Amino acid sequence: MAKLKDFKAIKNKWFKDPKVKEEYNLLKEEFQIAEEIIKARTKAHISQSELANMIGTKAPAISRIESPGYGRVSITMLKKVADALNCKLQIKLVPKTR
Repeated sequence: MAKLKDFKAIKNKWFKDPKVKEEYNLLKEEFQIAEEIIKARTKAHISQSELANMIGTKAPAISRIESPGYGRVSITMLKKVADALNCKLQIKLVPKTR
């Protein structure tokens, strides 16, 4: 099995680059999908390849979903990922703050 990295360590590495941090803040909603999947997958000690096998796809598809800013994942795919990770998919709209 591939060595799993801690999500916080990955995020801290990304945030060393001020441009990455700025983009993250501008596209936070899109990054949130990747962040939630990475956290759930690493907590379950499952590699991208293992998750891909569990949902009937290939590791590059999981890599794309976990790529910050990808933003083109379907609800159907998110449901499959959530189920494989023994999670419940929850989507909600939150009023904007000023």
